Amino acid sequence: MQSVIDWVEQQLAQAQGEVRRLFHGRGGRFPGFEWLVVDWLPPVAVIRAYQPESPESIQPLLGWLRSQTQVEAVVWQPRSRKDEAGLQVLWGNIPEQHVVTEAGLKYGVNSLAWQNSGLFLDMRPGRAWVREHAKGARVLNLFAYTCAFSVAAAAGGAASVVNVDMSSRSLSRGRDNHRLNDLDGVDVRYLAVNLLKSWGKLRKLGPYDLVIVDPPSFQPGSFVAEKDYLKVLKRLPELTGPGAHVLLCHNDPLETRNFVESMMTEQVPAFSLKGYLGAGEDFPDMDESGGLKVFVYERQE
Repeated sequence: MQSVIDWVEQQLAQAQGEVRRLFHGRGGRFPGFEWLVVDWLPPVAVIRAYQPESPESIQPLLGWLRSQTQVEAVVWQPRSRKDEAGLQVLWGNIPEQHVVTEAGLKYGVNSLAWQNSGLFLDMRPGRAWVREHAKGARVLNLFAYTCAFSVAAAAGGAASVVNVDMSSRSLSRGRDNHRLNDLDGVDVRYLAVNLLKSWGKLRKLGPYDLVIVDPPSFQPGSFVAEKDYLKVLKRLPELTGPGAHVLLCHNDPLETRNFVESMMTEQVPAFSLKGYLGAGEDFPDMDESGGLKVFVYERQE
């Protein structure tokens, strides 16, 4: 347990008041703690248990967290269950309007959300890349969720951003995220549509200089990567022009990089692979192919 506490202490210091994963046991670097994840949504630490465990099993870590003045509350989420039973605030008060920062940008989150808090922490390098490459670009953000990529693009000087997601509620939270960063003046659109049935509308709003594809791996009724990812990739040529960049994300730990690369090579040869982005140093993983996979492609002339 001391090795876990030492790692958490190191990550908390590096966070410097911003969001960060404090412990990523699922990467296999800490034998015996593969079930444990700790996310830092200042000032709240969210502990997720992916096998039947109780808070008593990590009492030394909880004691250490309680001793840290910046940790004002701790949430316990037993994720091995299929429902929210067992979720509890171990101590402290959760902010009613919970806003966190990443790279100086603000995002609203919900530390009591059962699955998704509103910001995927492993995509920090991806958002940084988009912010760096968005200046003057027309951006299409597919599977936008709460529009964190859009916020990063707008902050990076994007000319326009089109956000697409089936959930109007998620897009509403995305609007709030833009307001938090005083980005209301940027040309940003929010389309609550089924992407797989809306290609015509997206073509009319294009072409795009940067396309972000960050879908769920398995969400029946919405998107199942095994059969639907290729449908999206085949549309890239009609949505972009020469020189356009595409950021492709895939978070299924059972798939390797070849899942995306083979489809791009065989079905969309106009795009060439330019590089990979990882999940960040706060997501150490024994198997690089097992974690989040992010690809940067460029359309050739």
